[in-house]
Amino acid sequence: MAPDAGKRILMAQIGAAHGIKGEVRVKPFGDDPLSFTDYGKLETEDGSRKFKVKRARLQKNVVITKFEGVNDRNEAEALNGVKLYIPRERLPAPEDADEFYHSDLIGLPTQGRDGTDYGTVIALLNFGAGDLIEVRDRSGKTVIFPFDRQTVPEIDLENGLIYIEPPLGFFEDGEPEDETAGN
Repeated sequence: MAPDAGKRILMAQIGAAHGIKGEVRVKPFGDDPLSFTDYGKLETEDGSRKFKVKRARLQKNVVITKFEGVNDRNEAEALNGVKLYIPRERLPAPEDADEFYHSDLIGLPTQGRDGTDYGTVIALLNFGAGDLIEVRDRSGKTVIFPFDRQTVPEIDLENGLIYIEPPLGFFEDGEPEDETAGN
């Protein structure tokens, strides 16, 4: 299954104003903090507003950014909280077979090698202790699995399927492995 051309990818979020000349603090989402500047105009989620980066510089854990047309502190303050996206098709294909864009995985079904349906991917998370994959089953319950090679041995983007092998004992304490168990 090819990536959805209509998807927008969240690249960054505008924070507080910085100074009086229209600069803002931007929190980037990506491996390279300045990468959000590489893909042309950034857009709001609905595409109604576009932002062109005039300049950007890294300062601690944020990027101080000047957007064209934002010339004073009041204009900069009005942008606080705005999320910045690009269309998915602007991103290059991942170079490594083990690299994926989160947006390409969200919405994909998951199953075990034995055919067990675990549900649909709703998020990829990292709270500092490693990557996690959040899956919602048909009943609406969510389960969070480690997102590692052992638990997620294969991601088949071509067929739109993610294989999950839960760690031994993962579904103990009364939580059924499938919808029919315990109902």
